[in-house]
Amino acid sequence: MTDAPRTDTVPTVERTSTGSIRTSSPTGAIRTLGANPATAPIMLHPGDSISNRRRVLYIVLLGALTALGPFTIDLYLPAFPVLEEDFQTTAAAIQLTLTGTMIGFAVGQLLVGPLSDKIGRRLPLIVVTALHVLASAAAAFAPSLELLGVARVLMGMGAAAGGVVAMAIVRDLFGGRRLVVMLSRLALVSGVAPVVAPLIGSWLLTFMPWQGIFLMLAAYGVVMLVSTVVLIPETLPAARRQERGGATVLQRYRSVLTDRVFLGVLVIGGMTFSGLFSYLSASSFLFQQTHGLDAQQYGLLFAVNSLGVVAGVQTASRLAARFGPQWVMAYSTAVLLVSAVAIVVTDQLGLGLWGTVIPLFVFMTACGFTMPNVQVLALDRHGKAAGTAASIIGATNFGVAGLISPVVGWISHDAGITATTMASVMVGCSVIGILSLWFVVRPRTVGLLNP
Repeated sequence: MTDAPRTDTVPTVERTSTGSIRTSSPTGAIRTLGANPATAPIMLHPGDSISNRRRVLYIVLLGALTALGPFTIDLYLPAFPVLEEDFQTTAAAIQLTLTGTMIGFAVGQLLVGPLSDKIGRRLPLIVVTALHVLASAAAAFAPSLELLGVARVLMGMGAAAGGVVAMAIVRDLFGGRRLVVMLSRLALVSGVAPVVAPLIGSWLLTFMPWQGIFLMLAAYGVVMLVSTVVLIPETLPAARRQERGGATVLQRYRSVLTDRVFLGVLVIGGMTFSGLFSYLSASSFLFQQTHGLDAQQYGLLFAVNSLGVVAGVQTASRLAARFGPQWVMAYSTAVLLVSAVAIVVTDQLGLGLWGTVIPLFVFMTACGFTMPNVQVLALDRHGKAAGTAASIIGATNFGVAGLISPVVGWISHDAGITATTMASVMVGCSVIGILSLWFVVRPRTVGLLNP
């Protein structure tokens, strides 16, 4: 498959009221020419002119929007036994509500991304976040499991806008190395949120019923809705939007999905996220039942692994800006495989808890190195289709992870979940990611980021 051309077009030129000439491109590159063009300031992207204070505000708000999805999926996981008892049903039936959420999340991302490219970022974000608030309230008062399942699907669709539009807004405002830094902040949130959400859910259940978790999610959505209306501007003005017409959606999907590099990093992202979710789905059984940790010790282990993700994400942004994201992933995907294999080996040698915990921390840190670079390579190549590209990334990550993570339980059906069964899935995901990097992305064919 040949490389797809970048989706940027030629610059436009306009004269300001002061007589200066202002040139801009659909990617946001701006140059204002005054009386002396040689000394005129150059802003490659709109975000270059944003103050540090405003940039921090965007990181906080867009990070919180990104976290809405993982919290919607994972916050109620500790309530599964209570839900099973209250609705007098089976564990498998309760699991279906999680599957429905993942499906809603994936479908919502595929719808919201192209829509935000066509009509702008704010309106889809406001409407779909409002849907999340209403669906969360409906889940809290659902009288039956069937209605709870429907509400969970709608919650997933409502939460989908946060991560997709947040990444698209960042791409609207930034490019090159600054895009690496901003996306690393969002990846930090999206990587840590699935880890800490079950812990927060367990804490909430100590003083409120399971319905309170959904009311808390509704309140979270209200805060995000108000913040969007008041603080987040439209970053995709009408002049930079795609032409109207239904065919443009297919054109944007075609431009993204015919890009060899995008498809390669899409596989890497899906496999990395699947390895992470394999750990999440197995860890409570592995560490509490097999190794005998209590809830507090288990929570501490979660926190330590969260620090590994944080360290990986923050270090990756600096390395990617200097060496290129493809070369950071060349090392991080190799570390994913080595650490996953190490878990299997130490478990087979009977080295106990520490034999699993140490390589697991390394694996989580390597996840932190990989995830932001996936986003950078994918979005930097498709500035005008940022919403579409972001939606495909998010839908693939959660959709593939939702399908692969239950494999841990399937292969452990008879013997129970062990470190070997958990890490076997991680090994498989890591191998696929490495093959995609070297045979699809091909790092030597990808240039360095622009400044």
